[in-house]
Amino acid sequence: MDLKLQGKHALVTGSSKGIGEAIARVLAHEGAIVTVHGRDREQTERVSSSIIAQGGQAHVVTGDLTEDQAVERLVREAEAVAGTVAILVNNAGGSGGVKETWESTQPASWAAAYDRNVLAALRVTTRVLPNMRLAKWGRVINISSLAATMPPPTGPDYSACKAAMNAMTASLAKAVATDGITVNAVSPGTIRSTALEERFRAVAKERGVGDADTLWQDIERAILPMFAQVPVGRTGELEEIANAIAFIASPLAGYITGINLRIDGGLSPSL
Repeated sequence: MDLKLQGKHALVTGSSKGIGEAIARVLAHEGAIVTVHGRDREQTERVSSSIIAQGGQAHVVTGDLTEDQAVERLVREAEAVAGTVAILVNNAGGSGGVKETWESTQPASWAAAYDRNVLAALRVTTRVLPNMRLAKWGRVINISSLAATMPPPTGPDYSACKAAMNAMTASLAKAVATDGITVNAVSPGTIRSTALEERFRAVAKERGVGDADTLWQDIERAILPMFAQVPVGRTGELEEIANAIAFIASPLAGYITGINLRIDGGLSPSL
């Protein structure tokens, strides 16, 4: 299927690794001009160079999305090289690496998480929206999480941030609907990443059911039920997230806006 993304400029924040990298690669494969973003220039350039080597078009911007001036600069640089941002994927953010409990959580960590996730997306979005509105076409895709609608007992700051992103998505979708701009959220479930595989293998080693040489399918079969009861019986792949996002970003999805697309193998218990 031709997604009609040829020549459209896509800025994917936090695309130097993981889900963001997969999204950037798929969009480039579909013909978009991709701006790869990260804070580590060497890692970001690695992704961009790889995309170019595979026949795609990619550029690099770096910067901390919690800083207003850095965001202004990187958006300006991206648009100077590749033109108006037609597709924005707000992927940067995350938990910050520390999963707090209700006994340990502090207001400062909530503020930092909100800045890193919600306000970072807000800073970039508000800077690309004016040109999208002038063009009468645009796509804003916010990477949320199942934690927003199925919050676990730990990491309450992260769950609250992703819930805020869902609300932001719904509000903005209504505000720009007549401008030819769609705004959607995507909530990945249990997705196989380098970090997740390392964690599963560590648990497998602790329990004596696998090691570094054990096939992933065997590790997954033994360890996944300890983390999540996924009806399809496996973790998702990065490309499965990226492929769905490429469709939502395309002109073919022009009547889809204001949704939270859960890509979770049936893990969420409700519609």
